[in-house]
Amino acid sequence: MRRERSVELIDTQSGGDVSRIVTAGIEPIPGTTALEKARYLQREGDGLRRLLLSEPYGDPAMSVDLIVEPGHPEAQAGYIIMEAMGYPMYSGSNTICTATALLESGMIPMTGGTQQVVLESPAGLARVTAECADGRVESITTKGEPAFVADRDLRIDVPEYGPVRFDLVWSGAYYALVRADEHDFAITAEEQIALTAFGDAFVRAARPGLRQEHPSLGDVGPLPFVHFAGPIRRGLDGVDESPSATYVHPGVICRSPTGTGTSARLALMAEDGELAPGDALRTISPRGSSFVGTLLGPTQVEGLSAWDSTTTGAARLMAHSRITVDLDDPLVDASDLEPLLRQ
Repeated sequence: MRRERSVELIDTQSGGDVSRIVTAGIEPIPGTTALEKARYLQREGDGLRRLLLSEPYGDPAMSVDLIVEPGHPEAQAGYIIMEAMGYPMYSGSNTICTATALLESGMIPMTGGTQQVVLESPAGLARVTAECADGRVESITTKGEPAFVADRDLRIDVPEYGPVRFDLVWSGAYYALVRADEHDFAITAEEQIALTAFGDAFVRAARPGLRQEHPSLGDVGPLPFVHFAGPIRRGLDGVDESPSATYVHPGVICRSPTGTGTSARLALMAEDGELAPGDALRTISPRGSSFVGTLLGPTQVEGLSAWDSTTTGAARLMAHSRITVDLDDPLVDASDLEPLLRQ
């Protein structure tokens, strides 16, 4: 008897980062909230993440977003984010892709013009403004997690690179913000391999001893991200801009500058008095794609000084597909996958 299952996907990209939206073929995930469901998958059902981010079905540079029933009454849908590093609480590019896929597929009805959408991520509610025209989502502005500076002016000796100075900022995950020019990076496409090597060595050296606790979300795991911050210059349209790159451990440089990397940068600049509410920063990835982050204003996270911001970008749908998963294929690890797949 052949043990085959089907999973339906919408492949999207934002700024060059591919997000695979899982829309059907998965059994209901235990738990009420998106956070509870994400933690169940992390404990009991990581096979779905491994399947869709590994050969022959995928690539570690992709992300996966599983659509789930939300637990919050305001949310129209929930989503669980899966990446090479595990299960991030929030992601700007994944939110942009997920909202676009839900609207353009009709899973959330598109009304045209400016439309408000509320999604539930594991970190909480993501409030989305979608600009729609002619059946297409032209842009997404998402307000996600408040960002806060957790530790300032840290230093670590990285083998083969020497001392590295960084700041630790939460923006949906913990980011180590590294000043690119201190290590002679201009953040160009030609430097992607070098940035990856630096990021890998840095994370391995920095993880021991770095905080893993979020004041309200609890244990969020070891450091997953490094954001390389380039110098700021004035863009032709009057908006400040900066070359930026995000490293995802292990071994991935994002094609986009990333929404959470952008909001982490805004929070650090706001703490340093370099940005005021209403100010914007365009972050530009090594491949030339960009997001615009806008600082909204101060807030608090469990008594800590924090900053609200938005990220604006666009996503495009690339494919609607139904993949066949053969549970007897020796390249498929079905040990914690089979119970998730709908028969």
